[in-house]
Amino acid sequence: MNYWQQLDSEPIPGSRSVMSLHQRGTELAINVDGDQLMSSRQHGSEDALAELALDRLAAPEKARLLIGGLGMGFTLAAALARLGPGGEAVVAELVPAVIRWNQGVLGAVAGSPLDDPRAVVQEGDVVRIIQGSRREWDAILLDVDNGPEGLTRKSNDRLYSTTGLAAARKALRPGGVLAIWSAGRNEAFTTRLKRAGYTVEVKTVRSHGKKKGARHVIWLAR
Repeated sequence: MNYWQQLDSEPIPGSRSVMSLHQRGTELAINVDGDQLMSSRQHGSEDALAELALDRLAAPEKARLLIGGLGMGFTLAAALARLGPGGEAVVAELVPAVIRWNQGVLGAVAGSPLDDPRAVVQEGDVVRIIQGSRREWDAILLDVDNGPEGLTRKSNDRLYSTTGLAAARKALRPGGVLAIWSAGRNEAFTTRLKRAGYTVEVKTVRSHGKKKGARHVIWLAR
């Protein structure tokens, strides 16, 4: 029987929680306080976050993207697969260990997207990048703290508040898309997006391919 082996761990900045990297056979997983947050075996919804957002852009191959949360690199890899030579994907990752893991043992599971010259990773809070941007991004993709109902950092609520949504609108170029991943539905958040001036689509996607695994939610706000 294969057992999970912890490879590394690190406190999440601004939180009392601890993030850790685990391996069982060829499978890798990232946990928060002992609960599995993501696994290399199930990343269909992370792929869909990038694919659905880029599907809604007029010129996805030329897009400049901001991705909040590196995770295991699957959203970044899916975005790079659609971008042309002139595209760019900037990833903001708060936890230094996640960047380090993706530069090491995690890199291969998503095809080493950080090695792509179109990918730029910045250590820090995506909120600050959004707040400092004005019409800079064709799409903003957020996979931060399990969605609007966060688990680890109360400050992540700034992303999903009325103020945070207004800042994202200012950061997007005309025709831009704000795409948000969540572990579950939240009708109040859909209403908040609409009140913030967005046209909203809510998509249900599966964690393990198109028809298998847990059901996750992606908001596509334009």
